[in-house]
Amino acid sequence: MPQTAASSTATSQRAWRTVLERIESDLLSNVLGPGDRLPSERDLAAELGVGRSSVREALRVLEVMGLIRTATGSGPQAGAIVIATPSGAMATLLRLQVAAQGFPLGDVVQTRLVLEDAVAAALAADSERDLADVHGALDAMDDEHLTAPEFLALDAQLHYALAEASGNTVITAMMAGLRTSIESYVLEGSAWIEDWTSMAAHLRTEHRDIVAAIEGGQADAARGLLHDHITGYYTAAGLVPDERAVLTDRD
Repeated sequence: MPQTAASSTATSQRAWRTVLERIESDLLSNVLGPGDRLPSERDLAAELGVGRSSVREALRVLEVMGLIRTATGSGPQAGAIVIATPSGAMATLLRLQVAAQGFPLGDVVQTRLVLEDAVAAALAADSERDLADVHGALDAMDDEHLTAPEFLALDAQLHYALAEASGNTVITAMMAGLRTSIESYVLEGSAWIEDWTSMAAHLRTEHRDIVAAIEGGQADAARGLLHDHITGYYTAAGLVPDERAVLTDRD
């Protein structure tokens, strides 16, 4: 019986998923790791009994997920190589989910608060912390001629630098994803702030206070300052409800 279009599509989907499952299995069992080259398209197709087009589709998915990079030609950099850069994949996933309203903005903000709380606590407790990149961002934000988009880009860079300095790669990847998923909302929200110059000055002061608390080993103070800093901007920009108003309504 000849295949219908629907059955042909289903077979094709199963085929490239077979390739994904094989590579996933090799990663989990440490047969493959960062820097390793995947078998060639021809070898994978022959071994798994699928078409080379299915192999190519699986490799495209893995590349979008940030697990491999592919390059044509010959030599040590050619082919598909495991790189594992989760921040890119995380950013894409979160950005699309927020855009599709799969992840409500309020939930994303709450998740950011949880992550930054952990970052502040870890950094405050680490006497060997390296905040050079953090101070670089702070200094760059002192330029009073920055536009709102320029300032907010540096603001995001500062928070990402704090996450990186914590040494937790999972938190860093999630912070990268959260940052890119709501950057358009953050920028649009700046238009709701009547006096941007005053807001920028206020944010500069908050940033300096947060970093000073971290460097002073004051974990609780740093966590509280970060919470107020994040919720303060999102509230002023009309992105989340004012917590104080919510608490008042509950009383």
